[in-house]
Amino acid sequence: MAKSFNVLVLNAISQNGLKRLPAEGYTVGKEIAQPDAVMVRSADMHSMDIPKSVLAIGRAGSGTNNIPVKAMSARGVPVFNAPGANANAVKELVVAGMLLSARNIGDAMKFVTALDPADPTMEKKVEDGKKKYAGYELAGHTLGVIGLGKIGCLVADVAIKLGMNVLGYDPEITVDAAWSLPSQVKKAHSAAEVLKNSNFISMHVPLVDATRKMINAEMLAHARHGTVLMNFSREGVVDEAAVLAALEAKKIAAYVCDFPSAQVNNHPHVIALPHLGASTREAEENCAVMVADQLREYLEHGNVQNAVNFPNVVMPRESNFRIAVANSNVPNMLGQISTAMAKAGLNIGNMMNKSKGDVAYTLVDVDSKVPKKVIDSIAAIEGVLAVRYLPLES
Repeated sequence: MAKSFNVLVLNAISQNGLKRLPAEGYTVGKEIAQPDAVMVRSADMHSMDIPKSVLAIGRAGSGTNNIPVKAMSARGVPVFNAPGANANAVKELVVAGMLLSARNIGDAMKFVTALDPADPTMEKKVEDGKKKYAGYELAGHTLGVIGLGKIGCLVADVAIKLGMNVLGYDPEITVDAAWSLPSQVKKAHSAAEVLKNSNFISMHVPLVDATRKMINAEMLAHARHGTVLMNFSREGVVDEAAVLAALEAKKIAAYVCDFPSAQVNNHPHVIALPHLGASTREAEENCAVMVADQLREYLEHGNVQNAVNFPNVVMPRESNFRIAVANSNVPNMLGQISTAMAKAGLNIGNMMNKSKGDVAYTLVDVDSKVPKKVIDSIAAIEGVLAVRYLPLES
């Protein structure tokens, strides 16, 4: 390892994840003054004065709403997350949500809890009262899944195994997700089509401008009478006022979510859980391990995998001398970077360049040591956001 790195930890991170950063090359802790990287779970970084020394941020989870991603992009700082690492935990909670609503489990538990165990007629009251909580089975009903990433695919798969029909919609499904999707899943052409034909609807989309309040009054008008809406995605993808209106009109039977709020909490037809989606030992460990490995690959080799604001760029080393450049995605940047190295007599052994949105990222392996003046000349190119020299120890 050419140098040591300092990693600031903002939340309790699984020790199995932190162990992926070897002590001989990493100083990890909650009191790091000039960190090279930050590992975070739920801490709000928007109001934080993020040091200029920070090269990367790793979110030990999927959502990055607590991180100023746009500001980090402007600084050439990738923000990593752990997509899919908590997928099994969320999948199991979706199944629990369907069972809670279909079998009236919450209300039934409240009924039993209110009974006096010293009452000699308690057993009779149980038998008389249970009729009120009779529900229905999941098998034979249709689950609509909106968002077919890792979580959506697992939800679809387990629903099919429970004997349900599954209707899926995702306008931006990836090739990997398409391969993972069970063949029995029927394809919907719109979210409205999912609502029209489903008994349960499960949301699994990121919160971006295109998905904010995507489940609104207009969309809920398409829902089947008695539909159960489940949101284990992000609070903002659902218009809560519209959901409450649909509940009052008995258009939908229940709203199951992982986001208790002043609007929905204590409503008789809302089942709200306290952000339990990824709250399992296994999910927290998986997320921490995944993001720690990604941070280490970036810090030591410049490789980028699963950054929400950078393209995936993973290039095996062909030289001890590597340059990594993040720049605005504008014309002629690659030519200028190559010219700066050619003028210094550097021979390029391998190069990879990709872009994502407004950011482009380039890895270059050269055959000899790179003088500091070359790094400075690349950094001075208009549009270059960050440049790093990543030599390996000889």
